Amino acid sequence: MSWRCVCDRVLFVVLVAMLASCASLTAELDPPKVSLESFRSLPVASGPPRFEIKIRVINPNKQPLDIAGISYSIELLDREVITGVANVIPVIDGYGDGVVTLEAGLQLIEILRLMAALGASQSDPLVYRFSAKIDFNGLVPTQRVEESGEIKL
Repeated sequence: MSWRCVCDRVLFVVLVAMLASCASLTAELDPPKVSLESFRSLPVASGPPRFEIKIRVINPNKQPLDIAGISYSIELLDREVITGVANVIPVIDGYGDGVVTLEAGLQLIEILRLMAALGASQSDPLVYRFSAKIDFNGLVPTQRVEESGEIKL
């Protein structure tokens, strides 16, 4: 066996070992749990209304969640009425929780459509859905969170 053949085999084994170790670095995470803390309107001089949404993020994992950004929306009766993004988010310690403040704007056309739909069917419950995509710094995969329910009118 030649020296070059031995070097090629050693290089191949090293590359396979490196790839296997990189695959094990992305630990499987349980998705964070998100609950609404508060929702209030912000003063605006001009333009569409803005809201401050505070959510509590619970980390059910042992490693801290270093969140790079959150993209989120709130739907009422399958109409996306509030959307926003945030990129200044505190690190959530392992098996800990933290409050994240988000600022969001209304989708005015969708609000008008929602009001028309509510006028047509006043006895139906108001179905809502909060969806968020949470991106992390480092090798942690993106998590998607969704909460939904009904509000009786």
